[in-house]
Amino acid sequence: MKVIKDEGLPTRVECASSLKHVIDALYVLNGKWRLPLILSLMHASKRFNEIQHEVEGISSKVLAKELKDLELNGFTKRIVYPTTPVTIMYESTEYSHTLKNVLAELSAWGEQHRERIKESMRKQS
Repeated sequence: MKVIKDEGLPTRVECASSLKHVIDALYVLNGKWRLPLILSLMHASKRFNEIQHEVEGISSKVLAKELKDLELNGFTKRIVYPTTPVTIMYESTEYSHTLKNVLAELSAWGEQHRERIKESMRKQS
């Protein structure tokens, strides 16, 4: 994890600007399922049931809504193949790949946090 040192505190304007950008990002990526769905689709294109199986705990109704929202925001693409029956695939877009570093940092932080909690629980035992 990159730690910024010796740069001093940001000005009030810089802080307000950064806060607006974070709020914008969280507005688009808000929710329990969006980042896991983006991550799931970054690995390969998938059908609806494949996504639901991979992202454990998500209901069909919530998955459908989240996929629509992600498509509206340009993170996923829905491809309909004219087969019998119709085949629908979902895939990530190039735009979703701009989150690759964010997801890597969140993963690293999550792993670090999990280990910290485990260590804390060991000390309490």
